[in-house]
Formats: sequence, structure tokens, C-alpha cells
Amino acid sequence: MAATVWKVQVEAGQRVEQDAELVILESMKMEIPVEAPAAGVVTEVRVAPEDRVGEGDVLVVLEPA
Repeated sequence: MAATVWKVQVEAGQRVEQDAELVILESMKMEIPVEAPAAGVVTEVRVAPEDRVGEGDVLVVLEPA
């Protein structure tokens, strides 16, 4: 599914808990939260608001904590 990045909720260096919202996508007038699969530290954010993304794109890189 293609979507547009609506909001980036984290930045590099930030510690997050499992299920924390990392990015919010918008597709077909719906907001789709992308959540952390596990607790960790954000090492890289690869998207910005208004970016177009597709299925399988890496949006945020987490290092396990």
C-alpha cells in the first residue's frame, strides 16, 4: 500500500518502548500509526513529513535495548 508520511514522532538517539508510535502515515484519508516492534533506541529516521512510502520501505531503524 502506498502512503504519505504525515508525522514523524521520534528522532535519532531517542529511546522508545515497545508499541510506541514512531511514524504516522496517511493513506486514503486514514491515519496509520507505525509502532515500535520492541523497545530500543532510534538510530536512524529515514523519512520526513510529505515523503511517499510503499510496503516494505524502512522508515525508522531501531537498535534493541
